[in-house]
Amino acid sequence: MLLAIDVGNTRIKTAVFEDNTLLEVFVFDKKEMIEKLEFILEQYSKIKSIVVASVGNIDKSVFLTFEKTTSIHFISHQSQFPFDNLYSTPKTLGIDRLVLATGATLQFPNQNRLVIDAGTCITYDFVDEYNQYLGGAISPGIRLRYESLHQFTAKLPLLTKAYPEYVIGNSTEESIHSGIVNGVTLEIDGFIEQYKAQYAKFIIILTGGDAEFLAKRLKNTIFANSNFLLESLNQTFQYNQK
Repeated sequence: MLLAIDVGNTRIKTAVFEDNTLLEVFVFDKKEMIEKLEFILEQYSKIKSIVVASVGNIDKSVFLTFEKTTSIHFISHQSQFPFDNLYSTPKTLGIDRLVLATGATLQFPNQNRLVIDAGTCITYDFVDEYNQYLGGAISPGIRLRYESLHQFTAKLPLLTKAYPEYVIGNSTEESIHSGIVNGVTLEIDGFIEQYKAQYAKFIIILTGGDAEFLAKRLKNTIFANSNFLLESLNQTFQYNQK
C-alpha cells in the first residue's frame, strides 16, 4: 500500500493506493501536515511506502518522522521518467510537470498528449507520440488572477470565483468574473487550437483544483480528472521501482 503526497503551492493533496487502485484522497493545509499524515497512517496501517512530489516550500526532514514505519521516496530530476526530456532547461522543469508527463505517457501510450493543470498556475505540458517531452506554457491560475486584481489596484474587490452570467459584465463584480473566468477558458481553448494546428490528433487531459470548474465551459473535448497528478505520482513511483 502506498501514500502519494503532492505538496503544492497552497495546499497538500494525498492519496492512498493499493497497486493502481485509488482508495481515498485527503486535502489539507501545510500547517496540518504532521497531524494529517499521522491520522492517515493510523487509518491505513498497511502503508509501507510514501512517495512525495513537491513544488511548494517544505522541509524534507519533516517526513523523516515517518521513516521508522515506512520508506520515503522523493521524486526529483534524478528520478527515471518514461520519456525523453527535450526541455532546453531540464533542471528548471517543475517536478509536478514531470510527474504529469509521466502519467500521460504511461496511461495513453503511442499518442500525442497535452496535459493542462489548472491550479495556482495553469501549466501546459506536451508529450508527443514518440514519448518526447517538448515543453508547454505557464500562466496565472484563476485564484491568482482574482488576487492580482485586488492587490494591484486601489478599488477592485477580492472575489470568490463564480461563473459569469454574461460575457458583458454589467457591474464591477460581474466584469471581474467575466474577465477572469471567460479569459481563462478562452486562453485554454486558444492554446488547444494552436496545438491542433500543429498536431492532427492528441488527447487532452485536464487536471488540478479548477479542473471540474472549467471542464464544462471548454468547447474542446477533454479528459477531466482532478486526481490525475496523484495517480501519475503513483505510476512514477512504480516506474522507478521497476
